[in-house]
Formats: sequence, C-alpha cells, structure tokens
Amino acid sequence: MAVKIGAESVSSVGRIIRFHRKIAGLSRIELADIAGVGKTVVYDIEKGKETVRLDTLLKLLGALNVTVSLAGPMMERYEAGDDAES
Repeated sequence: MAVKIGAESVSSVGRIIRFHRKIAGLSRIELADIAGVGKTVVYDIEKGKETVRLDTLLKLLGALNVTVSLAGPMMERYEAGDDAES
C-alpha cells in the first residue's frame, strides 16, 4: 500500500519513520546505527525537522525497508526516456 505525501507534509514522513521503527522494535539509536547516520537524525526527523539531507532520509527509509515513489504529470515521459531538451 502506498501513502501519498504532499510537499507540505514533512511531518508525515517523521510519523511514518517513527511508526516503522516502533513496529521493528528499534530504538532511535539502533535505527541510526543500522542506517549509518548520526544518532540525533532520527529524533530530528521524527519531530518534523524540515532540513534533512535527502541521502540521509533515504538511508533511514532503506533501513526500515520503506520505498519511495515519485509521481508527477511528466513521469511517463521520463520513464520512457524522453529527452527533456527536445
């Protein structure tokens, strides 16, 4: 099942990470260690911090086996290999 999150819903990402971390039985420090990120990063994201590096966020989501999908009106063209300069 997919959850749609708009660009304005940064706090939703934190809630999703917290939910998956709790279900996995991990502490914030354990998740940070598994993901290879700083121990305060998990706390910051779960509390809705808006300035998080994308690579850090992807490491955390990957450690929790959560995938990210991008959607938009031009994604079909992108996936078909359409050159944006044409």
